[in-house]
Amino acid sequence: MYSLRILIVEDEPLIAVTIETALKKQGFTVIGDAENHEEAIQAIQGQKPDLVLLDIKLAGEKDGIDLAIDLDARNIPYLFLTSQTDPHTIDRVKQTHPLGFIVKPFTEAGLRSNIELAWHKLSTNKDDFLLFKSEGETYKLNQNEILYLKAFDNYCFVVTKDHKYLVPKTLKHTSLGLNPTYFVKPHRSYTVNLRRVSKMTSDSLLIEDTLIPLSSANRESIKERLSTA
Repeated sequence: MYSLRILIVEDEPLIAVTIETALKKQGFTVIGDAENHEEAIQAIQGQKPDLVLLDIKLAGEKDGIDLAIDLDARNIPYLFLTSQTDPHTIDRVKQTHPLGFIVKPFTEAGLRSNIELAWHKLSTNKDDFLLFKSEGETYKLNQNEILYLKAFDNYCFVVTKDHKYLVPKTLKHTSLGLNPTYFVKPHRSYTVNLRRVSKMTSDSLLIEDTLIPLSSANRESIKERLSTA
C-alpha cells in the first residue's frame, strides 16, 4: 500500500516514541511529532501529513479536541489515539469528525488495522474533483462526470456528457490532477475515464458515442484495468 505520511500528536515523549516505532515497523512513514496544539499546527503547515494520530490530552490550554476542530476546518484526516472515554469527553468529541478511535493501550497489529480500515473508508467515500480554468472561468468538476481528455496542441479538452471545456494546459499537466485508479492513457493524445468505457476493441475504446484510439502497447494493461474499474 502507499506509505501514509503520519504526524503524531502526543504530549508523552515515551508514548510518542512507542507509537513511532510501531508505525515504522508496520510500514508507515512518520514525518514528525508534536506535543501541543501550536507545535502540531506548525508541523501540519510545514510537513502536510496524510493523516494525524491525535491524543485528546495535550500539553497547554488547547487539547486534542480543539486541534481536531482545526483539522476539520483544514480538511485534514485524523484518528484519535486516547485512553479518555468518559461521557464529557465523548460529548465534546461529537463536535468533531475523526476517522475513528484507537484506544490505549494498543497493539501494533491493532494500530495498523485501524489506520488501514479508516484510510480505506476515507478513500472509498471521498469525492475526487478536478480544478481547472476554461475561457476565464474556474471549474471544480467531479471526476466521475469526466468522459475523457483530449490533447490539442499545448491545450487540452476536458469532455463530459454535456460539455467540452478547452483548458489552457497540456494533456500531461491536466491529467496530473486525475485519480490514477480510474484514468489512463490509451493513446498519447487521450486520457480516459475507465468507468465510462462501454466497449473495447483491438484498436479503440467506446465512450458514449466516441471512439477513442487504443495503441497496441497499452491494450493488455487497459484490458486488465477495465476488469477492476
